[in-house]
Amino acid sequence: MRCARSCGGEVATAPRRPVLSRSARVAQAGRRALLGRAADDGGAATAEYAIATMAAVAFAGLLVVILQSDEVRGMLLDLVRRALTYDR
Repeated sequence: MRCARSCGGEVATAPRRPVLSRSARVAQAGRRALLGRAADDGGAATAEYAIATMAAVAFAGLLVVILQSDEVRGMLLDLVRRALTYDR
């Protein structure tokens, strides 16, 4: 193959691939699609961290609501007082 005016010489060409039948091309495309889906889990860890973070925030919100009640606050205060006092 001759080059256009710019290079003034021969151009190296890549070796040709063998011609595949239609069924072979379909099978090859299917394999590529399956392998691509199996190996494509790039965002999975990020999604798992997002779900875990949302669960932690929900749990923290629940704790805030529970700890604001006077009954629970009294129980915790009593527990801390008993733990810090020494009676014989």
